[in-house]
Amino acid sequence: MRTPGPPDTTLPDGLRVELDRRARRVDDGAVLLGGAPPRMLRLAPAGRTLLAGGGFTVDGPTSRALARRLLDVGIAHPVDGPPGPGPDAVTVVVPVQDRVDGLRRLVAAIGGVGALVVVDDGSADPRAIRAAAGPRATVLRHEVGRGASAARNTGLRAASTPLVAFLDSDVVPEPGWLAPLLAAFADPAVGLAAPRIVALAPVVGRLGRYEAVRSSLDLGPDPALIVPRSRVAYVPSAAMVVRRDAAGAGFDEDMHVAEDVDLVLRLHADGWRMRYAPGSRVAHDHRTTLGKWWWRKAQYGTGAAPLALRHRGSVPPMVLSPTSAAVAGLALVARPWAVAAAGVVGAVAVERLSRRLDVAHPRATAARLVGLGALGALSQTADAVTRHYWPLSVAACAVSRGARRRVLAVALGEGLLDWWRHRDRDDRARPGPVEHLVAHRLDDLAYGAGLWWGAAAHRTTAPLRPTGPAVRVGPNG
Repeated sequence: MRTPGPPDTTLPDGLRVELDRRARRVDDGAVLLGGAPPRMLRLAPAGRTLLAGGGFTVDGPTSRALARRLLDVGIAHPVDGPPGPGPDAVTVVVPVQDRVDGLRRLVAAIGGVGALVVVDDGSADPRAIRAAAGPRATVLRHEVGRGASAARNTGLRAASTPLVAFLDSDVVPEPGWLAPLLAAFADPAVGLAAPRIVALAPVVGRLGRYEAVRSSLDLGPDPALIVPRSRVAYVPSAAMVVRRDAAGAGFDEDMHVAEDVDLVLRLHADGWRMRYAPGSRVAHDHRTTLGKWWWRKAQYGTGAAPLALRHRGSVPPMVLSPTSAAVAGLALVARPWAVAAAGVVGAVAVERLSRRLDVAHPRATAARLVGLGALGALSQTADAVTRHYWPLSVAACAVSRGARRRVLAVALGEGLLDWWRHRDRDDRARPGPVEHLVAHRLDDLAYGAGLWWGAAAHRTTAPLRPTGPAVRVGPNG
C-alpha cells in the first residue's frame, strides 16, 4: 500500500501563511516555540523580518523556503492564496449499508462535484439505495458486506479525478464545505485535507450535548498540521479529501476500526503533508443512546493495538521526557516532600537545558520550556489515570485508601477542567458540569476497556507503553 511521496513541494506565489496562535516568539523574535510536535526554531534575520507582523505572503525564494519550513513543522498555517483545484476535480465516494434516509440526506447536501460514486456494501434493499443515490450517482455494489474500508476502496478505484472525497452516509456537509479543503491542495505536497466534524442538528439529550462539545471526531476550531504524536494526530474517515496519487490502494481492509488513523500514518511516513481545515464543517449524526455510544467508544480503543504493531511508537498513550515523567509521578504522590522534589527536578532540568540553548535569555527560555513540558505531563498523567490505565487505578484503589483519594481527586479535577475547556465549543449545546463529568468518565472507561481488550487480543503491550519526548530543536529558518 506504500506510495511515493509528493513529486513537487514548491509552494505557489501568493500563498499567505500566519503563525499558529499557540506559537510563541522569544529572544526578541529570533526564536519560535511551537509546532507539531513542539520544537524550538531559530530564525535567520530575513525570517524575523518576514514574520514581524505574524505572517507573510510567498513572493520569492526566501519567503517560499521559510513558508515551507514553517508549514512543515506546524508553526504556521496557510490562510489565503491562489485557488486550489475546482470542484470538478473531486469524486465523492460514499460507502453505505442500509442507511437509506442518511444517504438521501447526504446526496442532497453535497453540491456540485466532478462525480459521485455510491458503494452499496451489501444492503438488504439495493433498489432503495439506488433510489436514494439519485440519477447523478454511479452505484457500485458488494453483494456481501465487506466493511467500510473495502467500500471506500471500491469507490477509490472507480474514481478518475485527481481528488477523492470520502463521506460516510451519516454525515451532512454544511454549505461551503468543499472550498476550504480544495484550497489546501494549492500546496502540491498536501495529500490529505479534512474538515471539522460537528454535531448534526438538533442536539438533544445528555449524551447529545456531551458529544456536541467533546466528540472524538471533532478536533476543534483551530487549523493544524496533521502529524503523529501531536494535537491533531489523526482525522476521521467520516469526511476527508485525499489526493488520489497519494492514497495508493487506500484503506487497510483488514482494519474495521482505526483504518483512518492507519491511512494518516502511512501518508505521513511517505512524506505527504496533511492539513486539518476547520473552516470546512461537516455535521455528523452522533450516536446518543447509551449502549451504542459506549460500545463505539470501546471499539475506538481496540484500534490502538493493531496501530501500535503496524506503526511502532506513533500512537503511544503518553509522550514524556524523563523530567516530565518524574514531575508527573511526584505530583501523584501529593505529599509536601514530593512537591519539593518536583521543584528540585524542574530546577535541575532548567539549568541543564539552559546550557544547551543559544538564545539571549537561556534560563528564562528553558524555564518556559520545562514549565510547558510539566503542564503537558500533568495533563497526560490525568488522562492516563482515568482513561488508558484505569484498570490499574481501580486495582490501586482496592488496596490503598491514599490511592482512592488521589484517583478520586484526579477524576473530579480532570473532568471539571475538561468541561470548562470545552463548554463553549458548540453554541447549541451547553452541558452542565455534572453531566459532562459523568459522560466524560464513561467515555474514558469505554476507551480504556477497549484499549486493554485489544492489547490482550493481539497479545501485545505496545499500545500501553509510553514513549520518549516529542520536543525538538529545529535548524535556522
